[in-house]
Amino acid sequence: MDGSDNRHVIAVSDAEALAKIAAERVLARIASNAGRVAICLTGGSSPKRLYQLLATDTYRNQIPWDRVHWFIGDERFVPANDPLNNMGTARQIFLDRCAPASNIHPIPTDTADPEQAARRYESQLKSFYGADRLDSTRPLFDVVLMGVGPDGHTASLFPDYPAIAETERWVVGVPEAHVEPFVPRVTLTLPALNSCREMLFEISGLDKRAILTRVLAGESLPATRAHSVGETIWLVDRAALPENFRER
Repeated sequence: MDGSDNRHVIAVSDAEALAKIAAERVLARIASNAGRVAICLTGGSSPKRLYQLLATDTYRNQIPWDRVHWFIGDERFVPANDPLNNMGTARQIFLDRCAPASNIHPIPTDTADPEQAARRYESQLKSFYGADRLDSTRPLFDVVLMGVGPDGHTASLFPDYPAIAETERWVVGVPEAHVEPFVPRVTLTLPALNSCREMLFEISGLDKRAILTRVLAGESLPATRAHSVGETIWLVDRAALPENFRER
């Protein structure tokens, strides 16, 4: 493992318990920052229940929506209203009903190509951050939500793709995806994703057990290399947890 890895695995009973703990952790991070809060969302199926919970009165009423800003870790290069659009899904589930429009920061997909979209989003992030270079003592995000794919990718950082080795740029275009849906992507890079007070992975379901076994064994995969400058939390339900991990 990378010497800077600070991963903590938290095992929970099932996907519902996982979403509730994730919601509580997001609320705790928001409460710990009295100023402007930045949360980086993720796509895929893993966070949908979390997003539904954040829209309920129990959680919604605890969020100071006027000072929380919502970003996205990667995006499929499809129109904003396409069902495959990650931020579009988050907006439909909770953001458009709860957050001020000015606090929602989608990756633009109305550009000529993913690379142009990446440049525009990087410019937005740098403007929000107030600097062109990241400072490890001042993380870009309070929370970065993450998942992991069957090949070990996270965000749209796929194994052996050039984007995984990027050290300078904050956002890059990905011309071709390694897994379905096979559409171009735009993704934050590891320097940007890792610049957070807490990185929160949500891993649920038996189909995730094989890849999680590889990640926990320290195999060099994108998801293994993603870790916060603060806390890195892997919330894992019992179905996804490797058998050998249970025996420790």
